[in-house]
Amino acid sequence: MRIALLDDYQDVARELAPWERLPADAQMEVFHDHVADEDALVERLLPFDVLGVMRERTPLPRSLIERLPNLRLIVTTGKSNAAIDVAAAREQGICVCGTESLGYATAEHTMGLMLALARNLVTEANSVAAGGWQVGLGRDLRGATLGLAGLGRLGAEVAQLGHAFGMRVIAWSENLSADQAAAQQVEAVSKQTLLRQADYLSIHLRLSKRTRGLFGAPEFALMQPQACLINTSRAPIIDTDALLQALDAGRPAAAALDVFETEPLPADSPLRDHPKLLLTPHIGYVTRPTYEVFYEGTLEAILAFAAGAPIHELKA
Repeated sequence: MRIALLDDYQDVARELAPWERLPADAQMEVFHDHVADEDALVERLLPFDVLGVMRERTPLPRSLIERLPNLRLIVTTGKSNAAIDVAAAREQGICVCGTESLGYATAEHTMGLMLALARNLVTEANSVAAGGWQVGLGRDLRGATLGLAGLGRLGAEVAQLGHAFGMRVIAWSENLSADQAAAQQVEAVSKQTLLRQADYLSIHLRLSKRTRGLFGAPEFALMQPQACLINTSRAPIIDTDALLQALDAGRPAAAALDVFETEPLPADSPLRDHPKLLLTPHIGYVTRPTYEVFYEGTLEAILAFAAGAPIHELKA
């Protein structure tokens, strides 16, 4: 059995799970760089029976899967992965399964981004590093309105953190009921009310045909001039070009993004140097406890597969 672990950016995979439990004849190779070119990726992955993928860093579309005849098992970290064509894998006789995940890491990062925007942390820290001192006034979270687009597992985590900071929390999604929101001590509102009232609008929706481009120019125009937008979900939910234009126009006041349509973010991306954007490199889930769950779960899935034990496969 030849195993490839992909996109281990931090070079930590080998230390975060007891890989010595693998069968004696198993060979595991860990890749730390990201390969986007499909031909180069096929050349790299062709010898492997098993792929361990870190979230959606390396997409596995049908065009790639059909060129990997040796592949028998794909293990993704997390319970779902929209970047894997599960149906194509199943047609090729490839098992696709996932691991457990800790949802609170991304929720904590969301609040970190919110605090950074509220208190101008990057600007103030850069001022001190350059020999300066205070350069602006921050804002409070207490008493501010936190608007959540989506109140699923992650949205609910952020709602509870918002409450801990003394924020008023409102939420919207197409299927959110008043009772579901009330169970989280959250007020269910319309999409228009969410946009108009949120001081901080945080996105926690799944990417789908229905949510792609859900927030664009018409939505940004409804936001308050002092409002801030945070996206730790999926980049295509926001119309990025419209966001840049809206920031230039002053509504919203600022945005923090942890997710991007192309990752790693290209060096020439106009997002990189926009003065009203705070960018982090998709690190919402990048914590040691989360990675331990991911890699230990990957190991357990490989061991179960090797032993012929039942595996819960992802839905196509």
